[in-house]
Amino acid sequence: MGLAGAGHCLVMCGGLAGAMGGNGQQRAPLSVLFSYNLGRLASYSLAGALVGALSQAAFGQFAPALLALRFLAAFFLIAFGCYLGQWWLGLQRLEALGRPLWQKLAPTAATLRQQQSLPARFFAGVLWGWLPCGLVYSALSWAALSATPASGALYMLAFGLGTLPAMLAIGWFSGAVQSILRGQGFRQAMGALMIVYGLWVAVIALRQALAMS
Repeated sequence: MGLAGAGHCLVMCGGLAGAMGGNGQQRAPLSVLFSYNLGRLASYSLAGALVGALSQAAFGQFAPALLALRFLAAFFLIAFGCYLGQWWLGLQRLEALGRPLWQKLAPTAATLRQQQSLPARFFAGVLWGWLPCGLVYSALSWAALSATPASGALYMLAFGLGTLPAMLAIGWFSGAVQSILRGQGFRQAMGALMIVYGLWVAVIALRQALAMS
């Protein structure tokens, strides 16, 4: 999911990543880029752990509930694919729910971004990880399906690592490569791939449901 969302990441977070990565410089030092992105991955992992813990507390290993979560994860994959391809933008409604929190965090993130120390930039990245994003929310549905804090954290860490190439690409990939990744054709191809995967997950869940009945 993280790799498939590269074009989305560049479109939605490219400006923010560029600002965090160099304050207007053409190429930011890799240490700076890694500091920001490690902070972002830390937030994703924390969110995954929290969602996994909530899922575990609410459902435990109750098979019907976990099956319902699998259907939900399949729905989010399909919704994410439609979001990438710009065919249906329903995930924007979820993003709207997270905007009030981001509006409170953004000033602090901007202040930290102006500081030169790597720890300050790391914590700016931590705050960046709470930017409202339909891609992140789709990944969190899989963290919920894991039903444990550790697995949820690992799911979101893997997702974050998948987004890392696109975010490190800001200021490092050529304009031609960035144009391809941002292009509608690339995003629609990745969106179609996610929809197919989501349908496959739904079929697996349906077979499990029939086997339980």
